[in-house]
Amino acid sequence: MRKSALIAGLVAALLAGDAWGATDERGPVTNLPLPRYVSLKAAEGNVRRGPSLTHRIDWIYKRRDMPLEIIAEHGHWRRVRDADGAGGWVHYSLLSGVRTVLVEQDMLELHSRAGDGMPVTAKLALGVIARLGDCSADWCELSAGGYDGWARKTALWGVAPDEIRE
Repeated sequence: MRKSALIAGLVAALLAGDAWGATDERGPVTNLPLPRYVSLKAAEGNVRRGPSLTHRIDWIYKRRDMPLEIIAEHGHWRRVRDADGAGGWVHYSLLSGVRTVLVEQDMLELHSRAGDGMPVTAKLALGVIARLGDCSADWCELSAGGYDGWARKTALWGVAPDEIRE
């Protein structure tokens, strides 16, 4: 009888996704999903080796609105990672929930609507930071430099491949 109860429990855990870590991880401070994307609110942001002012500053982010991925939380500190995979601890007051993306393809075409056959409204250079709007399975709406349009999600960093935004 015990063996069948154990098997039933394992099956239930597998179906729920717990056994493989498929459940959404939540930050212990904010209860928001981890990882998640944010942007740098300040013009400069110190990136520290650990989550306190006593930890050494490893470098300084110097691009306002740069997209960052939060991968951990500790008190008022968020462990972030950038598009290059570099990261460290940043005080939460330097971060914003406003979503931006980094263009990872040179001369990325912005289309008037989602779809390859749609008219091109602008082209964005490699490294441009754009404000993120709605996203479908394959396309995201962007705004940068006074231009708006839709771009392929695969050419952007700062949005999850399976993320849908409305």
